[in-house]
Amino acid sequence: MLGSFTAFARRGALSKILHQPTLPQVLCSPFGTGPRQDTGTIFELRTYDIKPAKTKECMELINRDIHLRLVHSELIGFWTAELGSMNTAFHIWKYDNFAHRAAVRKAIASDKKWQEKLSAILPLLKKMDMEIAYLVPWCELGTPPKEGVYELITYQQKPGGPALWGQSFKVAIDAHVRASYAKLIGVFHTEYGLLNTVHVLWWHESPDSRAAGRHRAHEDAQVVAAVRESVQFLASQRNMLLIPAPFSPLK
Repeated sequence: MLGSFTAFARRGALSKILHQPTLPQVLCSPFGTGPRQDTGTIFELRTYDIKPAKTKECMELINRDIHLRLVHSELIGFWTAELGSMNTAFHIWKYDNFAHRAAVRKAIASDKKWQEKLSAILPLLKKMDMEIAYLVPWCELGTPPKEGVYELITYQQKPGGPALWGQSFKVAIDAHVRASYAKLIGVFHTEYGLLNTVHVLWWHESPDSRAAGRHRAHEDAQVVAAVRESVQFLASQRNMLLIPAPFSPLK
C-alpha cells in the first residue's frame, strides 16, 4: 500500500513539472551588454560654447596651458567646429573607470597651477556640456591615416535602448565603413547625459572629400537600404565638421 502511494506521489510531482508554463525566451542585445561594461573604460565628451568674438582668445589660452591638464588624464582629441555650429569647442577624455575619473577630478581641483590658468578661460565660455559614454563593443578607437578634418554626427534614437535599435544601427555604420566613404574613429553610446544618444566620429581628408563621399553613399544601394532600416528608430540627428586643435592627439 505504501509503495503504491509513493509511486502515485512521484507521478503527481512529475506531472506538475511537465505542465509548468514555459518561460519566454529572453533576447539579449550585444550592443548594450558585454564588452562595453566589462572593460570599464569610459569617455567624457565635453562641448564648450564660447562667447562670440572670444574663440581665438580662448583657444590661444587653452593651447598655451593645456599641458598642465594633460598631466592628469589622457586626451583623445580636441577640436573646434568649422561647420554645423559656431564658437564651439569639442573634446574627448579617456578614463579607466569611474573611480579613475573621480580621482582625476580631485587631483585637478587641487592643482593650483591649472586652476589659476582655468580661471582665465572660464569667463570666455558661455555654456559647458558634458556626457559620459562607452565605445560600443563592436568598435575600437580608430587612428586617422594622416591629418584631416572630422565629422561628429549625433543620433538621438527613440526610447528603447540598443535592444531596440542597436542591430540596425550597426548595419548602417558597417555599410558606410565597407564602402570606405570615410574613416571611422569611434562610436560612443551615452551612459550619462541625454540617453539613447550615439555619437559617431568620422575622419575625412578634407571637407570636399567628405562631400564627395556623401554623394557616392547616396547612390550606394546597400548603404541606402541599411539607412532606411535604421531610420525608423531615429528621433533626430545633427552634425559638426571639426578642425583639430594644434595640441590634439587626433589630427
